[in-house]
Amino acid sequence: MNIAGQSNGNVAIGALKVFGGSGVPLLTDRICESIGIKRGHAKVERFPDGEASIKLDDDVRGKDCFVVQSTCPPVNDNLMELLIFIDCLRRASANRITAVIPYFGYARQDRKAEGRTPITAKLVANLIVKAGAHRVLAMDLHADQIQGFFDIPVDHLSAVPVIARHFQQLDLKDVVLLSPDVGNIKTASAYADRLGGDLAVIHKKRTGGDTATAVSIIGTVRDKTVLIFDDMITTAGTVCSAARLVREHGARAVYIGATHAVFAGPAYDRISQAEFNGICVTDTIALPEEARRRVGALTVVSVAELMGEAIRRIHNHESVSALFRQ
Repeated sequence: MNIAGQSNGNVAIGALKVFGGSGVPLLTDRICESIGIKRGHAKVERFPDGEASIKLDDDVRGKDCFVVQSTCPPVNDNLMELLIFIDCLRRASANRITAVIPYFGYARQDRKAEGRTPITAKLVANLIVKAGAHRVLAMDLHADQIQGFFDIPVDHLSAVPVIARHFQQLDLKDVVLLSPDVGNIKTASAYADRLGGDLAVIHKKRTGGDTATAVSIIGTVRDKTVLIFDDMITTAGTVCSAARLVREHGARAVYIGATHAVFAGPAYDRISQAEFNGICVTDTIALPEEARRRVGALTVVSVAELMGEAIRRIHNHESVSALFRQ
């Protein structure tokens, strides 16, 4: 492994167990491979009425257990499976249970945007804690404050080192890092620290209660290679409108980088119509074959090495934040 800042300590194999739900099985296997252990054996089945059933085949009494599950679509099914998995480990007398959530669904419902609405991200956090999790390991939460929704320790990882490494290998010239909105400037700055280049931001004008239109760019993109970064691509409306605007302002090339490839609703149609030179996402969400077929110039990079090293550090009571020190 070559993640910056990692140590070369060993894992106490007998005390560590890593299990995986049905949300991201390939990522779970890659994480276990990066640590050098075998994936924990468990049967995840569905009853005819849709109920989930989990049976552990491995003894976990007194073990340090990690369960990897993204609460990606189908969100409710994967979330319920995670809760059942945690409860199953707790009732099997696991010593410590860490919920490893590469993609945390419901993250956008993190506040009351208007009256008589729930804060569902807090509800989901409460459910995970109540199920029996002792700590959480997550990747690029939509909002940093979600860490405070949990009454247990949360280790919050960033995919910036992994995605930035991909763009470094492309050896792009005349780069501008573009934030698709003011709220995403922090993310764009993090990439700028690694990739260099100037910063630009899109100014949006609100046209309705829940809609906004990109109207101008603060910064220069003419004859530049523009890199647009976001934490997730859901319907692709934000990144596609940003790409269209920078093209109108004379950008020479446009690349997109995002941690979570949700690709819901009209995302495929929008991306296929946009003029992207490349799109880089991670494997926090398992992509169907349709994604690779319909999304041109798509590159999927793995966060398994990063998450595996974080799991090793948590298990050995080492610093996780040291992963991101230069």
